[in-house]
Amino acid sequence: MENSIGKVVQKSQAGFYFVFRVLVGLLFFQHGAQKLFGWFGGQSVELMSLMGLAGTVEFFGGLAIALGLFTRLAALGSGLIMIGAYVKVHLPMGMIPIVNKGELALLFLACFLVLVVWGAGKLSLEKALWKKELF
Repeated sequence: MENSIGKVVQKSQAGFYFVFRVLVGLLFFQHGAQKLFGWFGGQSVELMSLMGLAGTVEFFGGLAIALGLFTRLAALGSGLIMIGAYVKVHLPMGMIPIVNKGELALLFLACFLVLVVWGAGKLSLEKALWKKELF
């Protein structure tokens, strides 16, 4: 039984990774849309502020990741924003992520590290356009 599950997972690896990449990208995109446009129950922030920068990276980085366009570059920039968010916003409220409400920033960071290492995967706009990953 275990061996057959492993075979199914291995055959479906590209599909699973595609779902992972798209979900991470769309969830991150939503955070940016909240900050920039007040969508999804958010409140817009000043564009020329630190939160505006974060919202811009979240919006465009999330969209790029979901589409598989310059995925590694978008994940790297997004990961740096998450490190900054954790250090600047969450860490001053304590060291424990569940207490300082920084667990989402750390989860996104972990996802972005996976994306930086693995790239866009087989199903990406970048590979459809250029037949290879450029970044």
